Amino acid sequence: MSNEFDNKIKDLNNESVHSLDQCETQESLENWRVDFLGRRGRIALLLREIPKLDSKERGDAGFKANQLKNMLQKLFDQKVQDLNSLISSENNQEFDVTLPSRYIDRGTYHPTTQVVREISEAFYNMGFQIIDGPEVEQDVYNFQKLNIPAHHPARDMWNSLWVDKLSDSGETPLLLRTHTSPMQIRILENHKPPIRVLVPGKAYRYEATDATHEWQFFQIEGLVIDENITFANLKGTLEEFAQRIFGEKRKARFRCDFFPFVEPGAEMSIDCFKCDGNGCRVCGESGWIEILGAGMVHPEVLKGVGYDPNKYSGFAFGMGAERIAMLKHGIDDIRNFYSNDLRFLKQFSY
Repeated sequence: MSNEFDNKIKDLNNESVHSLDQCETQESLENWRVDFLGRRGRIALLLREIPKLDSKERGDAGFKANQLKNMLQKLFDQKVQDLNSLISSENNQEFDVTLPSRYIDRGTYHPTTQVVREISEAFYNMGFQIIDGPEVEQDVYNFQKLNIPAHHPARDMWNSLWVDKLSDSGETPLLLRTHTSPMQIRILENHKPPIRVLVPGKAYRYEATDATHEWQFFQIEGLVIDENITFANLKGTLEEFAQRIFGEKRKARFRCDFFPFVEPGAEMSIDCFKCDGNGCRVCGESGWIEILGAGMVHPEVLKGVGYDPNKYSGFAFGMGAERIAMLKHGIDDIRNFYSNDLRFLKQFSY
């Protein structure tokens, strides 16, 4: 081992031991520990110099450096013990070790997180891959490649929060994504069929909040692409999902709806799990509860990413996680999820 490195170890040994002897308080002890034994302390810096040594010297250098580290750790632990004993004797207070410990509140998942995890697990068990995507999105992914070009009337369906709407530079504008559907395009551009993915994540819209609307919310997007995918596959998959989340006896109903990136589009409702379809306050006396929107992926969307719509087909669906949670738990105001009221959140601890 080089004399220079050996001298560094000796100097560090003398300095650290002398400095430790001067520590008389818990604060000074902690400062000493950070300075010498911390992740960025003097010992750590010394260990980082070892790879720079000659290969024949590294073993001996590493042994001595670690030996110093272990010795200092033992001296530090003994110093802490001695100081604690001194403080205890000075306070002259008796401590009953048989007393029960104080109760510590245990954290739990937010109700929205619980529902997202439950839905993700249901689709994961059906063979879906769970992925994530960016919340700050490009206009081309959020709208254009989803069959919603500039000035299209369908853009009025989404009140957007723009990050940078200037397009004179030739760059696509940026916005907080209004839905998780942009991940459909990103997935199709970077993967080959068969595709079966679920995308949970936050979405943002510029709108006033009330009992049923929030400007930020969780949405869960699903996408399936392969050869010979039909609407029957869509119905079977979503009916199975509804039964796993709301109960095995649930029935599903599909009615026509419009979304620019699917054709045909549909809304899916289930028979009310509170009244079994007889009519109650939860379902508005209709016996049915709408839970999500879905449809077959539009051929223009497939063409836009280089897929042959005569060969490949698929379906997509999207749902609000808070809406599912509201239905499951009988919550009547979506604002409760983001009010940070512990009285509300503790109801969902487990």
